[in-house]
Amino acid sequence: MMINKPLVLTYLYLLIYIVLSSGVILYNKWVLSPKYFNFPFPITLTMIHMGFSGAVAFFLVRVLKVVSPVKMTLEIYSTCVIPISAFFASSLWFGNTAYLHISVAFIQMLKALMPVATFLMAVICGTDKLRCDVFLNMLLVSVGVVISSYGEIHFNVIGTVYQVTGIFAEALRLVLTQVLLQKKGLTLNPITSLYYIAPCSFVFLFVPWYFLEKPQMEISQIQFNFWIFFSNALCALALNFSIFLVIGRTGAVTIRVAGVLKDWILIALSTVIFPESTITGLNIIGYAIALCGVVMYNYLKVKDVRAAQLSSESLPERIVKDWKLEKKSSDIFVPDSSNDNIRGSGGGNGQASDLNVDAATPLLPSARLSHIGRSQLTTHTA
Repeated sequence: MMINKPLVLTYLYLLIYIVLSSGVILYNKWVLSPKYFNFPFPITLTMIHMGFSGAVAFFLVRVLKVVSPVKMTLEIYSTCVIPISAFFASSLWFGNTAYLHISVAFIQMLKALMPVATFLMAVICGTDKLRCDVFLNMLLVSVGVVISSYGEIHFNVIGTVYQVTGIFAEALRLVLTQVLLQKKGLTLNPITSLYYIAPCSFVFLFVPWYFLEKPQMEISQIQFNFWIFFSNALCALALNFSIFLVIGRTGAVTIRVAGVLKDWILIALSTVIFPESTITGLNIIGYAIALCGVVMYNYLKVKDVRAAQLSSESLPERIVKDWKLEKKSSDIFVPDSSNDNIRGSGGGNGQASDLNVDAATPLLPSARLSHIGRSQLTTHTA
């Protein structure tokens, strides 16, 4: 029996992504939680990740010269990189702070609001139009999240506000990424995106750190274990590159399914690793309702992308592509046709949302910027 090596490799990359994504979130929770490693300084942890990422990117770009830096002008830096970095830093700050107040399982349930936030930001920024079918899906997601929140035993207002604020900051960053960078025709790969954005995010995080966490760190006894923080930052960096590999080999449908599967695995694992995070029946019902909305939303967006692709192709090209799609029913990456397939929905938030990348991930997911500027098709995600 012949083994389909590309298919095996694709599933291997998906497995690596799911393991790393879940691992980074659980690791961050363990480090920050007062009940475990007891390092309750989320801004400091995020700054460590940003510093590490920026240093690795600098080494790869300037020393090893693995990739060349893009032509970055002061105007592009001030109008694109700085605002994107500001919202990126904010989403990480708020998202990681939520771990101090609410459980990993409940955080994952709240993250079902990501498509709602992105759609609203896209409509406000003018990159998407208000559609009845999408609006009804968003309403279904919101109702599901409200039910799930009502069923949360350890509901905490502060933690919920932090997480939801982080989600909206991330949504705005995704929309700004598409609006600003695509407008400039700028394309950043995973390494160059870290090279420019990680240091800038570090600077933005320094301000709240100086006023909020530095005074506390001076009076409290901190256990600083180098290997814990180094391995944590390394896992986050590996996750960043795994996202890039997954997007390079799979289609939109596969990515979205992997994202949903990862969320369920994470919710189940978190209850085992952190016994204090109890899941109720109402939690599950609410989250299931929200997921139904997300799945319907994803279906609409994938359909929109495919319709846009078909309308822009000539008949011979369409026949060839249909043949390829039939032959590659496993949804494996087709180099000449996949860039737009990978995108999600009307906000131009790019592929990152397809992966449902977590705000807790302290790196700029490569997908969010790697294909910007390659296509004028503006679609969006979950």
